[in-house]
Amino acid sequence: MKSSEKDMTKGSPGKLILTFALPLMLGNMFQQAYTLVDTAVVGQVVGVNALAAVGSVDWFNWMSLGVCQGLTQGFSILLAQQFGARDEKGLQKTLGTSLVLSLLSALAVTILFLASTGSVLRLMGTREEILSDALLYIRIMFGGIIIVMTYNWLSAVLRAIGDSTTPLIAMGIASICNIVLDILFVALFHWGIAGAAAATLLAQVVSCIYCFQKIRKSSVLRIDRESLRVDMRLTRKLFSLGSPVALQNIIISIGGMILQSIVNSFGVVFVAGFTATNKLYGLLEIAAISFGYAVSTYAGQNLGAGEYERIRTGVKRGALMAIATSVLIAVLMLLFGEQLIGLFVEKGNPNALQVLDYGRHYLTVLSLFLPILYCLHIYRSALQGMGNTLIPMASGIAELCMRIGSAMILPGFWGEYGVYFAEVAAWTGAAVLLYVSYRRVLLTIVGKRSGKKIEGK
Repeated sequence: MKSSEKDMTKGSPGKLILTFALPLMLGNMFQQAYTLVDTAVVGQVVGVNALAAVGSVDWFNWMSLGVCQGLTQGFSILLAQQFGARDEKGLQKTLGTSLVLSLLSALAVTILFLASTGSVLRLMGTREEILSDALLYIRIMFGGIIIVMTYNWLSAVLRAIGDSTTPLIAMGIASICNIVLDILFVALFHWGIAGAAAATLLAQVVSCIYCFQKIRKSSVLRIDRESLRVDMRLTRKLFSLGSPVALQNIIISIGGMILQSIVNSFGVVFVAGFTATNKLYGLLEIAAISFGYAVSTYAGQNLGAGEYERIRTGVKRGALMAIATSVLIAVLMLLFGEQLIGLFVEKGNPNALQVLDYGRHYLTVLSLFLPILYCLHIYRSALQGMGNTLIPMASGIAELCMRIGSAMILPGFWGEYGVYFAEVAAWTGAAVLLYVSYRRVLLTIVGKRSGKKIEGK
């Protein structure tokens, strides 16, 4: 086994999860770096309206990304289980079939999302003064869905065999490319938000090339003509894992889009402040996603190897590390968040102080309740790694209901603060459902497979 591949069925669970998560965190930091540069360049060079335009399509853009991530993450669950079970033949077949399904899905998603952009943005109540810029940006991003799908498939495959280092290096290279292209396209060529979108997609092409070259050199991951022949039974199995995760992300993003339509009603200045903090959302969530991927791979490999007791131990230790990390990030955001938000706002704009004020209040609310979000990621990922993607999908419905209900009711009492707490309410509803369901799945389904009831506290 090469050093970049990690067998998570042996050794200290806590150490395995942490050492797997750390490269992912660094990779996500690179990704957030170029996201922040995107936003800062747009806000500083093009202006507040452009910042609001990009922010107004955040959830719609995330929906397309959620479909790509959901399908490929679901496909990788079976890969991780086969890797843990040392089923090389099954791994090779799943690898080829999942690639074909990912590319075909990317084509269908591209057509669907491009055809619906105008209708969706108007339905969301996107303000006329930013509508044309918002349409331009999102259409360019949707035109590159196949790039996004390819990168997510490549990184999901690598994570399934325990390789979190290659996605880190790929994202680091992509971040540098994106920052250089941002400055070139937006600040020097004055291509506006179209330049920012093009820079993001071209940077992801670079990350795809790097990951693909790594997979080509792997002795475990082999694709040939035979493995590319789609097997209908395997196709149904893969979609049974991937579709609920994709649907879960779609449901969450629908709630976000409805929330965005409520945000739009408060005016462009509020939208800009809300957008500035949403761009920091990635920094808040950065370690949660990384711990989640680590726990999912860990649970999948150990399920395949029949090491059920290790799942309980690893998830518990992963949750404790995640909560401790969330507290640290929250403290840093409370101390330095306002300065970060200021990076996105054009100082000479007459509304700059109001934009900063809205953004600071929203960031404070999110930071104070951040441990809830981290627990959500841990238990959702643990369930997915054990092959249960239906309960996480149900948690997406819980998020949708809590987010919409809170956003519609709370502003009547607290004004814009009601919108801020809608996100916290969504986290809480989903986290409670996931934690209760995780314990039930672990103590019953997994316990039955091992022939004994697992004792858990």
